[in-house]
Amino acid sequence: QVQLVESGGGLVQAGGSLRLSCAASGRTFSSYAMGWFRQAPGKERECVATISWSGGRTYYADSVKGRFTISRNNAKDTVALQMNSLKPEDTAVYYCAAGITGWGKELPDFRSWGQGTQVTVSS
Repeated sequence: QVQLVESGGGLVQAGGSLRLSCAASGRTFSSYAMGWFRQAPGKERECVATISWSGGRTYYADSVKGRFTISRNNAKDTVALQMNSLKPEDTAVYYCAAGITGWGKELPDFRSWGQGTQVTVSS
């Protein structure tokens, strides 16, 4: 089992930036994919970005391509999401997730979840 703790959420104006971080413990960090998901009020949880065990492969939702960047540091057991050019529609609770295997980009591919961090983008 993996324990995940997110940090870095907050309130920002449209066009601004935020950096989310997630610290993992438990399983060998470099053996599984990591991902960031989000859930807005009244909506289903959706995948924002994922990264393979080595960091060599990434996936981004169309809505965040070119604005968000996912990265991982296997030496520090952390994954980050750099969010630039934020829009009000990016407002949601963001969750860090650990994959079942070394790659995944769908919600069922992930089985361990953090507690979530709120991101609010004002217009």
